[in-house]
Formats: sequence, C-alpha cells, structure tokens
Amino acid sequence: MSIQTLVPRLADVGGIPIARLLPNKGKKPIGAWCFLDHAGPAKFGLDEAGMQVGRHPHINLQTFSWMLDGEVLHKDSLGNEQVITKNQVNVMTAGTGPARGISHTEQSVFPDTGGSPEASRAISMVQLWVALPTDQDIEPSFHHYPKLPTWSEDNVEMILTTGSYTSVTGEQYQAPTIQYSKMVGIDVYWQEDGEVTLTLESGFEYGILVNEGEIESEGNLCPQDQLLRFYDHDVANNESIKLVAKKGTRVMFIGGEPLNNQVLLWWNFVADNKEEIELAIKDWNNGHERFGDVDSDMKRLPAPVLPKGFRG
Repeated sequence: MSIQTLVPRLADVGGIPIARLLPNKGKKPIGAWCFLDHAGPAKFGLDEAGMQVGRHPHINLQTFSWMLDGEVLHKDSLGNEQVITKNQVNVMTAGTGPARGISHTEQSVFPDTGGSPEASRAISMVQLWVALPTDQDIEPSFHHYPKLPTWSEDNVEMILTTGSYTSVTGEQYQAPTIQYSKMVGIDVYWQEDGEVTLTLESGFEYGILVNEGEIESEGNLCPQDQLLRFYDHDVANNESIKLVAKKGTRVMFIGGEPLNNQVLLWWNFVADNKEEIELAIKDWNNGHERFGDVDSDMKRLPAPVLPKGFRG
C-alpha cells in the first residue's frame, strides 16, 4: 500500500479560514472526490456575520457539505432554502453538459438570524465536491439529509455520510445520499483513546482528512488539517487499514472508484474539457439563464478568466 501525507493550502473564503487539501498540485481526485476544504474552526463575536459566500455558479459537480459545528443557510437557483446543522449533509447537484448549471449562496446563521435556538456562533465544516460522470445525463437538484446511519466500534463513533460500508464485523450500512458514481464517506470520532479498523474495497482510492487531533496509521502520523492519501492496496492481502488516535480526534474517511473521464477544475467549475469551462465563464458573467437566480441580496461573484496555458 502506498501512503502520502498532503499538507493544505491555506486560504480565506467568505471570511473564514480554509484548509484546502484538494485540488493539490500534481495530485488527482480521490475517486470522484475532486475538491476538499475544511472551513474553520472559527468562532464569531456578536458583531460578526460569520461565513458569507455570495452568489456563485457550478457545473458538472455536486457540492457535498458536512457540518461539524455551527449552522449555514443554503439558497440556490432552484428555489431551495435549507439550514444545515451539526451531523447533517447537504448535496447540491449542478447537472451535466454545457446547457446545465446551478448557482447558490452560503451564509452563517445564528439564533437571531434564522438559525436554530441552539446555533453556536462558530463554524467547522467539511466542504467537498464530487465530479459527475460526464457520460450521464444528470439534472440539477438539491437534497438534505438530517439522519444518517450511525454506529460505534470500540468507543469510536462512525457516521456513514454517503455510500455503503461493511464493517470488520460484517455489519452492513447504507446511506440515503444521492450518488452518480460509486463512493463512500464516513465521519469517524474517537470517544476514548484507542484504535479502529476501517475496511477497504477493491478498485477504490482513499483519503483521510483529520479535522481535529491527529492519527497514526501504518507508521504515518497525520496531524489536523492534513490528508492521509493511500492507494494501490491489495484487497486480497490488505483489505483494511488501522487508525490509532486519542479521545476527541475526528476524521473524514473518503473513497471511491475513479471516473472514466478526466476532471478539470477552474474556480467553481468542473468539466472534462477546457471549452466547457470557457463557456461556463462566459455564460455566468453574461447572466445566462442556465444558472438561474438566487433569492438573495448577497454579492454576485464574477468568474475569473482562464489563465493562458490552462491544463486543469
């Protein structure tokens, strides 16, 4: 098994510190997972608005939001409005092809601005993108998942955020989350010091994002906001991986089968060819109807032009 530890590129998005692990220079997606941010953790004062991400578009991808702390209001051009809170998933599908797209906004909400009475003035969120298989005809959509399969193994809590999973004891779990390619996502939280063994599936690529604490695996130490990426596992001889961590450690375990099409990324767009990204930039900046409109007074973010020599 080959294992790499990837360090993040630090950024600021909507006023929030971001640790970006994917895309990572020279590194391909993990299955269809092509983008991975850990937003926060951050706390906000009474005079602060929290995360504020204005109107922006997407093509050929799904946004996959997993909340660890705080609450965020999602609004999109299909007319959906949904507050996402701790241990919930939002999946927004942009659809495939040069005629489809979607746009949305994301903003922190508190008890006095549309959040629940328990909403904290904080945020910690894992934001992923899933590249869509471009040989499928996929319509834009939005889904919210407040309840997901949850279980414990050796004082480690597991939440299956997407896909199917068979534990080392043979228990099978299935998440309701919409998918267009085969993949898995599991939130793993240590309630006590200890270890857990995660099973692997043939043909999958895998990664582990450390959200809190640090983990040790196969002789590799991975601290907070770094990504442990592993592949070339031989399921016949190495069908699992062991993680050791202290109480309070939390990771996101992701995996999936690679897509048949190439995955190019620029700004908020994903495509399998440069021309479709160029068209999306033009259409968004010219207000094309394919991206609809969002019922929001938040700023509309312009799409930057592709740099010369763009190769994805």
